[in-house]
Amino acid sequence: MLRCAKSITMLRVKPSFMFGRRLIGSRSYSRPSQVLYSGLIHKRQISFIKYLRIPGYIGGTVAAGGSYVAYKVDQFGNYTSDQFSKLRDFTGNLFDKGSEFLKAGEGSKDGTSNHTMNTNDGGSGGDGGGGGDTTTALATAAAVAVSSENEDDEEAEEFNPDDEIDDNETTNDMLNLTKKMIEIRNILSSIDNTNHLNLPSIVVIGSQSSGKSSVLESIVGHEFLPKGDNMVTKRPIELTLVNDDEAAAETIEFPALKMKITDFKQAQKVLIDLNLAVPSTTYVSDDPIQVTIRSPKVPDLSLVDLPGYIQVESYDQPPELKLKIRQLCEKYLAKPNIILAISAANVDLANSTALRAAKLADPLGERTIGVITKLDLVEPELAASILNNKKYPLKMGYVGVITKIPDSNKNFLTRKSLNSIESYMAQQINESKYLNEHKSAFFNCHVGTKVLKHRLIKILERSMIENLSPTHLMIQKEWEETNYKFKVEFNDVPLTPRMYLANNIDILKLSIKELSTNFTKRELKSVLKNELDQKILNLLAQYYWDDNQLIDIKNDGYWDKKLDIVVGSLTKLGIGRLSTNLTTNILIQEVENLVNNTQLKNHPQTVKAVKETAQKVLGSKYYSTADQVENCIKPFKYEIEVEDREWLSSKDASLNIMKEEIKNCDELLHSLKNQVGGRKLNQVIKYLKNLGNNVDYSSIETLGFSNSLINKAKLGIFLTDRLSILKMRYQLLKSSNKCKKKDNKTICPEIYLDVINSKITNTSVLFLNVELLNDFYYNFPRELDNRFFNNMSDEEMEMLAMEDEKIKNHIDLQKRKDLLTLALNKIESIMAARRYHN
Repeated sequence: MLRCAKSITMLRVKPSFMFGRRLIGSRSYSRPSQVLYSGLIHKRQISFIKYLRIPGYIGGTVAAGGSYVAYKVDQFGNYTSDQFSKLRDFTGNLFDKGSEFLKAGEGSKDGTSNHTMNTNDGGSGGDGGGGGDTTTALATAAAVAVSSENEDDEEAEEFNPDDEIDDNETTNDMLNLTKKMIEIRNILSSIDNTNHLNLPSIVVIGSQSSGKSSVLESIVGHEFLPKGDNMVTKRPIELTLVNDDEAAAETIEFPALKMKITDFKQAQKVLIDLNLAVPSTTYVSDDPIQVTIRSPKVPDLSLVDLPGYIQVESYDQPPELKLKIRQLCEKYLAKPNIILAISAANVDLANSTALRAAKLADPLGERTIGVITKLDLVEPELAASILNNKKYPLKMGYVGVITKIPDSNKNFLTRKSLNSIESYMAQQINESKYLNEHKSAFFNCHVGTKVLKHRLIKILERSMIENLSPTHLMIQKEWEETNYKFKVEFNDVPLTPRMYLANNIDILKLSIKELSTNFTKRELKSVLKNELDQKILNLLAQYYWDDNQLIDIKNDGYWDKKLDIVVGSLTKLGIGRLSTNLTTNILIQEVENLVNNTQLKNHPQTVKAVKETAQKVLGSKYYSTADQVENCIKPFKYEIEVEDREWLSSKDASLNIMKEEIKNCDELLHSLKNQVGGRKLNQVIKYLKNLGNNVDYSSIETLGFSNSLINKAKLGIFLTDRLSILKMRYQLLKSSNKCKKKDNKTICPEIYLDVINSKITNTSVLFLNVELLNDFYYNFPRELDNRFFNNMSDEEMEMLAMEDEKIKNHIDLQKRKDLLTLALNKIESIMAARRYHN
């Protein structure tokens, strides 16, 4: 048993960084669940160790291993039991490493270790004057064993002070600076033609197979990017990471697709599909894929993954592909973006395509941070020489990472069998294991994906702060110009798609109300009777009128049979569907006319939607109304009673109908003569009549008459004959005393059929008015509201409104003004907070 001397040992150990909330400057804001070994105390705190009753070898080993297990259990406590087993296997190996480290510490005469720490030697009193060294070794071993990730974080704290952010800026109000600036960047990116307003993003470049995708995935903590031997990234992927502690689940959003998912494997498939959609003729596209990941486990970062550089085009790639990729990358590498240049350790930096491209865009290396991947493929000393930032210096330096997962390992399944979380764990542990084994070689080097993540947070935040004032001035200038233009062109009248549609739909509903007072039962009766009048005239011409057999013959039953046929044909026309269909068509036509009197006429999709809504309302009552009308006129199919009053009224109506029909026939015949010429038409008509009915008119063309002329002559014969019969029937109805009495219905069938028509029309209109008209006038305005405002998204409304170019310009400028106002308010609030805290 060892008894340590009473002494005070001050440990100047950097606090471990477990990312969960925010990291600004040199402070770490980690979760309350972070577990630290009791021998480790935060920076500037004092550890009092009085007694140690266990051997240094066992105590240090148990302390190191236990702290590591506690840390891992806390960090990955939600994983399955097989994952714990993996961790225990690795922890067992780490116990041995901790023991060896302690042995080295105990054997060291000056009490130092591979990690530089300040110790207070020489305590007074007590036995065992070397207690100070033993305590230091124990505490140091515990510090090393907390986690290899924290080791890397300690190294990260040696970051150049010029790169640090002043502690005065790390107040609560400023903790969300990057998040707020990313929100502003997203607002500005949604405004057209505002490339000069862009805030900095971290642009990731590198050659194919350099590990670009793996580096990004290690930052996110999931596998989700397209991978493959051939070129799989054909479009820029603009990746926005949003740290959201209140998120119930990690979500991946594709704003352009209006898609939000929680499965990273599915997100990978979507990205693959979007990249494969690029035509083979172009191979790469500058149309970015925007992805937003919200999670409590990611930092607030704005990243862009670009297609990898190629040295030589393959046989299936266009010869200009290399140039296209370079031009695409140059656009994103411009100021103020930060360049993350990815290079593999097993490739000479002199041949690094990423560094060469970064040098062209950033000659002084002020905006470039180098990332060296695949450290385990070269000797540790060679990797360290690359990371020392001497041969190809960058102001932000280099960070080395290992992002691969062993294809076969006793502690892990194969890569294909792992989910995204398991893959991330495997990568992190594999990296930590390698860096721990070679920590002496990487002393004073920045290594590890956690270190890279923290460096990026600091760099992006510092860059955001540097661009705060210039961005504010540019936004303010853009807002003033937009506001002035809006006032000049649109008189400062606000307009949104919803407002525009609501205004025009209200006008349409008001017009429908006016229609309900203009098109009523009376107008419907007139329309329906006119339709049936034409049916009656056609039936009379077909069955009754005959220029060889007229009224002079006696009523011997022949005309009774003729009249029964005509009446039966009329009542069996399907009056129910005929009248319902007629009313429906009239209403739809009226709606179209009303829409054409509003601004909606410039919106084809809106007109179509209004028409579909009218058809839906009318269609819901169509069959029931048709059946009701058909049932109500059924008695007229069997027996019809005629009163004297009805007969006299129908006589006048019949005369008017005959007179109107004569007028129409005469006008049509006159128009035909004007087209052909009266003499020519009469000549052809006379010739056709001489030929008789049984003749092949197609052979007449050889005689000098065209088919068109023959058809017009045939129409002329029909109109002439019909006009002759109509005039004769009109004179008979007007002057014959027999047509004054209802008993002579066989002699004056026109009057009798008009009586039937009036009875059918009056009865049908009663049901049409109640079942169809009133229902339409009541429900159609409500269905319009339901269609356009209850079941239509804002995007659909905007799409409809944008069909009119003038309205599109108005709404676009209004939206631009609103977004610039929002961005200006946000950035001014940030600047006000900074002034207050300064």
